[in-house]
Amino acid sequence: MSSSAPRRPLDRERVLEAASALADEVGLEGTSMRRLADALGVTAMALYKHVANREQLIDGMLDRLVASIEVPADGLPWQQALRARIRSARAVMGAHPWAQAAIETRATASPTVLAYMDSLMAIMFDGGLSADLVHHAMHALSTRMWGITRDVLPTPAVPDDPGERARAMSEFAAAYPAIVRMATTAPHAAAACDDDAEFAFALDILIDGFTRLHQQGWTS
Repeated sequence: MSSSAPRRPLDRERVLEAASALADEVGLEGTSMRRLADALGVTAMALYKHVANREQLIDGMLDRLVASIEVPADGLPWQQALRARIRSARAVMGAHPWAQAAIETRATASPTVLAYMDSLMAIMFDGGLSADLVHHAMHALSTRMWGITRDVLPTPAVPDDPGERARAMSEFAAAYPAIVRMATTAPHAAAACDDDAEFAFALDILIDGFTRLHQQGWTS
C-alpha cells in the first residue's frame, strides 16, 4: 500500500496559489493557462472550471495579494494608519514583481481592489478630511497607494574606457550642470538609490501635505 499523502483537490484557491508561484518564477507574461496546467499536473480544460480565462486568473491572483495587505491597528492617528496601510501594500507587492504589471493592466477594479481603495479613503475621512481633499489626495497618491512607483528616465550609461568616460563626463557636465552637481555632491553620490527610502520620503511628503491642507481648511 502507498503511504503517500493524497493530492490536494484542485480548487480555485489552489489554482491561484500555483499561478502566483508560477508568476514569481517566470513573470506575468510567461504565466499562461497551459503552463499553469502543466505545473499543476492537470489538463488546461480542468482550469476553466475555476477561472473562465487568463484575465480572470490574473484578477484572482491580484485579489489574493490585495486581501493580504495588513489592516492598521485601531487607535492610530490617521496619518500613521494611512502610512502603515500603504507601506504594507509595498511589502506585499514588492514580494511579487509581477504585481505591478497586474495592477497596471486591469481594465476594471474588482470588489477586493475597491475595498482596499475604500479603506484608504475611510482612514482619511476618519481623520476629518473633507471629501474634496480626499478626492485630490487619492489622485496624488496614484499608484503609490499600491506601494509602487515608476522611476524617472534613466541617465545615459558611462563608457567603460577611462578616456572616453572622462570626455563624456566633461561634455555631460557642460550640458547638464545641475544633474552632475546632484550626482556628484549629494550624500551617497554614485551609490545605488535605496528604493524603499525614496518611496517613504515621497509618501511622507504627500501625507504631510494632506495634513497641512486639512488644517488650513483647503478647498479646490
